Amino acid sequence: MNIKPLADRVLVKPAAAEEKTVGGIIIPDTAKEKPLQGSVLAVGNGTKDEEMVLKAGDTVLYGKYSGTEIELEGEKYLIMRQSDVLAVLG
Repeated sequence: MNIKPLADRVLVKPAAAEEKTVGGIIIPDTAKEKPLQGSVLAVGNGTKDEEMVLKAGDTVLYGKYSGTEIELEGEKYLIMRQSDVLAVLG
């Protein structure tokens, strides 16, 4: 895969949704909450007004409805603006 985000955008690989069971019942994928955490795979060059502070390899938290979901080679990714990232986990 060779994706290079443009401007102030980042490519994020969401963390896997946790398997949850309720009294032995497995919750289906459609009812699982989306993870709000992921790893930055690639970053753009920034803009003249916004310097990129994120880098590939950062683990980040983002908002529930942040970014645009894309699917490549069977894997799901998010492309979002750096400003949509809430925090970097240290």
